[in-house]
Amino acid sequence: MGIVARAIESAHLEVQTIDLRDYTTGLHRQVDDSPYGGGAGMVMMIEPLAKALEPLSDSQRVLMTPAGAPLNQATLDRFARLEHLTLVCGRYEGVDERVVEHFIEEEVSVGDFVLPGGEAAALTVIEGIARLIPGVLGNDQSITTESFRDSLLEEPHYTRPAEFRGWEVPEILLSGDHGRIEEWRAAQRLLRTRSRRPDLLE
Repeated sequence: MGIVARAIESAHLEVQTIDLRDYTTGLHRQVDDSPYGGGAGMVMMIEPLAKALEPLSDSQRVLMTPAGAPLNQATLDRFARLEHLTLVCGRYEGVDERVVEHFIEEEVSVGDFVLPGGEAAALTVIEGIARLIPGVLGNDQSITTESFRDSLLEEPHYTRPAEFRGWEVPEILLSGDHGRIEEWRAAQRLLRTRSRRPDLLE
């Protein structure tokens, strides 16, 4: 069972979905229309989004969009402390800008690329939040030394067997000397960050 499923089953997390078509009128339950001024693609209409989002003013309403601020660990930490969070999944060419102006508190992007819709991005946020809720992980201490804590990447990890095809686990990890092991791990975190993500150290 995955972390999100465990979090829901143990009542640490509640996830609800909203179908925007429930807030539409007309035979075809339309949620999108062609953009004013012309151009390719379709735009999500303001009316169904407004009807769905207006009652959720006590929630942090976040639009998943390539135009948003980059998602990072600090954002997930902040989201995990909220009692209510609403993730709005953009589609097509995006949403009517009046939705952003009047019903959205924050815009978030999962990267410099475009997806067909915001659902995968929203799932990324949900997974990132679920593991931060106390009691969800088997060991709550595991999140304190992972990547992006103290602006560092996590150190490399090894498990059994100690030797495979001549490739050996670093001897220090087999020493039993926890002080030296922690020093090695701290050094590895710094070396890995300098090599792979020097921007984090800036």
